[in-house]
Amino acid sequence: MSRKIGVGIIGTGWIGEIRAKTCATHPLVASLHLAEIDPARLERVAKETGARTRTTDYRELLARPEIDAIIVSTTPEQTHYPLTRDCLLAKKHTFLEKPMGLELKQADELMRLARASNLKLTIGYTQRFNPKYAYVKQCLADGTLGRPVTALVSRNVSRSIGNKIGGRVRLSPAVMEATHDVDFILWCLEGLKPKRVYAQSVYRIMAAAHGVPDCSWIMVTMDDGTAFTIGAGWALPPGYPHFSTATIEFVATEGALLIDDTHRDIVLNTMKQGMVLPLSTMPGERVGHVYQGPMEAETAHFIEAVALDRPVLVTPEQARQVMEVTLAADLSAERNSPVTLPLE
Repeated sequence: MSRKIGVGIIGTGWIGEIRAKTCATHPLVASLHLAEIDPARLERVAKETGARTRTTDYRELLARPEIDAIIVSTTPEQTHYPLTRDCLLAKKHTFLEKPMGLELKQADELMRLARASNLKLTIGYTQRFNPKYAYVKQCLADGTLGRPVTALVSRNVSRSIGNKIGGRVRLSPAVMEATHDVDFILWCLEGLKPKRVYAQSVYRIMAAAHGVPDCSWIMVTMDDGTAFTIGAGWALPPGYPHFSTATIEFVATEGALLIDDTHRDIVLNTMKQGMVLPLSTMPGERVGHVYQGPMEAETAHFIEAVALDRPVLVTPEQARQVMEVTLAADLSAERNSPVTLPLE
């Protein structure tokens, strides 16, 4: 039985604006409500989306009975836990951008609140909605690849992202970039648990300005012996803003998948700007009347999960496990030694 729902967006920055525009055109959204501390941005996004209400105080959204679900797209990342806690206490289904929190006890509290009120809580791991990534999961689920042996994901993004994130919060590329790929591989290996994490980080470029590494390499061993490696960095030279490039190798007993997600399939060359990669961000961007990238599908999935009472694809328990691996990676790099899970 379907019903239309009211949706609130807290934070209408780069990602929040994408969420808001997706909600504005979804047939199951009866009304859209925005909260944003930048009045000019709030006014612009509200006008472009036809939002029913707008406010600079997110607590006004929590008090509105017509709002069923809230998407928390705020920065800096320290706001994720307290705002999501407030949403759950207000009995609102909640979608939260990654990371779920900064400490495991924060994730545990959010899960407890969601369970206590039978609320849907999910985390923004966008790459599960990328068809290339979903194909890996499908080939494992239907037996095409056989039993997993090892996997590698190498992701690099431009310094504009490193400077943007590093300038607002001192979190590593393990927590802020590798987290998507850790989630992806753990999703593919669903049913297995990570037992051991070893990581190394390199400080060259971002250290002086922000005190964060340029890249992290993370090796994870699962409880059945399967091992995978995630490399994540945000030190590519300036190019197209927010450029993201990734390659995937997934090897199993009966086959292997090699995936190019480097965004080099469309190249624009102009006299003024030279060669650019116009469709090169990880979440995607709007192209005229259509949307390129997985974020629109992810947002629609949350709307439909609430309106149609369907399960969410990314459970908070899975997101907590990703947090544990990325926190262990930072700890391992700091200690220069392996870390055994679960973390104490």
